Amino acid sequence: MRVTTNPIEGQKPGTSGLRKKTKVFMSEGYLENFIQSIFDATGGAQGRTYVLGGDGRYFNAEAAQIILKMAAANGAERVIIGQGAILSTPAASHLIRLNGTDGGIVLSASHNPGGPDEDFGVKFNGPNGGPASEAVTEAIFARSRQIGAYWIADEPDVDLSRIGMQHVGSMEVSVIDPVADYARLMEGLFDFPKIRTMFSGGFRMRFDAMCAVTGPYAKEIIEGRLGAAPGTVVHADPLPDFGGMHPDPNPTWAHELMDEMFGEDAPDFGAASDGDGDRNMVVGQGVYVSPSDSLAVLAANAHLAPGYRAGLKGVARSMPTSCAADLVADAMGIGAYETPTGWKFFGNLLDAGRATLCGEESFGTGSDHVREKDGVWAVLLWLNILAERTETVREILNGHWRRFGRNYYSRHDYEALPVDTANRVMDGLRARLGDLPGTMVEGMVVQSADDFAYSDPVDGSVSRGQGLRVVFEGGSRLVLRLSGTGTEGATLRLYLERYAAGPEGLDEEVQEALAPMIRAAEELAAIRAATGRVGPDVVT
Repeated sequence: MRVTTNPIEGQKPGTSGLRKKTKVFMSEGYLENFIQSIFDATGGAQGRTYVLGGDGRYFNAEAAQIILKMAAANGAERVIIGQGAILSTPAASHLIRLNGTDGGIVLSASHNPGGPDEDFGVKFNGPNGGPASEAVTEAIFARSRQIGAYWIADEPDVDLSRIGMQHVGSMEVSVIDPVADYARLMEGLFDFPKIRTMFSGGFRMRFDAMCAVTGPYAKEIIEGRLGAAPGTVVHADPLPDFGGMHPDPNPTWAHELMDEMFGEDAPDFGAASDGDGDRNMVVGQGVYVSPSDSLAVLAANAHLAPGYRAGLKGVARSMPTSCAADLVADAMGIGAYETPTGWKFFGNLLDAGRATLCGEESFGTGSDHVREKDGVWAVLLWLNILAERTETVREILNGHWRRFGRNYYSRHDYEALPVDTANRVMDGLRARLGDLPGTMVEGMVVQSADDFAYSDPVDGSVSRGQGLRVVFEGGSRLVLRLSGTGTEGATLRLYLERYAAGPEGLDEEVQEALAPMIRAAEELAAIRAATGRVGPDVVT
């Protein structure tokens, strides 16, 4: 059935697809226009196979039914969908690659809250399993501004609770167990028997699924296949509003886990994941592991897991992520890559065999096993390392810092700012960049200052305007950029990094260690003065 429509403003995908308020996606023609734009901009759906699923947030199941009917009307041959329209983002990426499909549609706003008054999102992943490239997202946006009609089948809803083959018109719909294939992949990467032995020896863990998609995955793998005690996984049932939680695994929002890990009789290991399962937070007894340190520790120890015993080809990190992983790569004699924020920038490096591990400061870590960051994978790699080294998280961290030095690191978020205010802060610092090298700020000499531009070493594409960097002699840095994952106003992110080579000064409190960098940032960018804020809304 052909339905006449008109372009709708604002359907420009960000770093991880299109995110808006749920009610915007539920408004007449909004989802349909965007999905038709995806099909049109990628060569049409005729004869193609797709993966479909999401994180279970409000409107997830209804959106999936609409997309199934649109895929059928556009001539798709088959859609593989998780039972209940549930699929974690890394599981979706794996299914795309495992089945050799033409791509996939992921329904999620990742770590953003869910509910009728909260956020929803849609993104297209390509045949390699990774987020669509900038060229593809630009083509989707261009099509959304020209669209005049969409196609949708007049067919009954699919019974998404029933595993097996069904049809929408002539299109096959394969409803599958969302966990099974992913769990088998994990068993091939990690030493499950050794981790089971660790758990049977009294090792205790807490995994907070935050009422989001990883609950079923963690229950099956950590409790079911690895033998962790029942109740190890908490908040395990995916809920449309995430139980009122903000499904972002950081110390601010995963405060229940932090309280437990810093309390009396804390478990040996703690972890949390986000709305769609692609992020992770790792905590030891009384010690928080920053995502930047986690990437570096995983890179230094990945060879302890069966799937990585052959060694790493390279390590890639987003530009705002600390340089800790670079130090590991340099010591190992492998490539170290610095990309813009957004997992799609890692895809070419992974596909070309230049990188094996990738990570972002925003709690995302992954490897070449899929083309997305993967929260459960990161937790399992940590468990494998703990089982092999028979040390605590704190002991592993301290040993890492003694060897490589410590990159004290924090991110300060100023959320929901007026867009013009956020732009004024960015423009003010940008105008000063050329004059900063050689000047002294808070007793530190500026070595370089720029607006980061990335030239992809695989395809030669160039991405400009990716964040403002001020680098000081000795390896300390300030980075300022606007986030692309919010749905209202602007989020200004300040990244602070101070390098301590050791052996002294490796055990300071993080914010105290960064105090000179915080003062330098205010002197250079005047964020608090310009915004009227007394401080950041979130500190991670």
